Amino acid sequence: MNVAAEVLAAAAARANALATGDTERLGRLLHPQFHWISHLGERFDRDAYLRSNTDGRTRWRSQVLLDPEVTVVDETAVLRCTAVDTVDTGVGSKTFRMPMTQVWVQVEGKWLCLAGHAGPLEV
Repeated sequence: MNVAAEVLAAAAARANALATGDTERLGRLLHPQFHWISHLGERFDRDAYLRSNTDGRTRWRSQVLLDPEVTVVDETAVLRCTAVDTVDTGVGSKTFRMPMTQVWVQVEGKWLCLAGHAGPLEV
C-alpha cells in the first residue's frame, strides 16, 4: 500500500469510529497534541473533541470523504477533501457538506491525526 493510501485508510477508520461512536478507536487515531476547528469555529483539544463527538449529544451516522487529495512530505500528510457528514443532534438526522483538511503524522509506523478543520458549510 502506498503512503497516500495508508493515510486514506487511517482517515476512513477515523470516520468509521465517529459513525459508530467508538471512543477508544477514535482516540487511538488522534495524536496526543490533536486540535480541531469545527465549521462553527469551535476549537477542540483531543479530550474535548472525543467528548463532543462520542458523549451522545451529537450522534454521528456517517462521514464520507469525497475527492480526497493527499500530499505527503516525509512523515507528515495533508488530506484535503469534501466531507459529507450525517449527524443527529437531538432533532433528527441532518446532512452537511463542507471542505475539510486534516493533518496526519506518522508516529512509530502509525498515522495519527494531528489537526483538522472543517468548513464552511456548502449550501
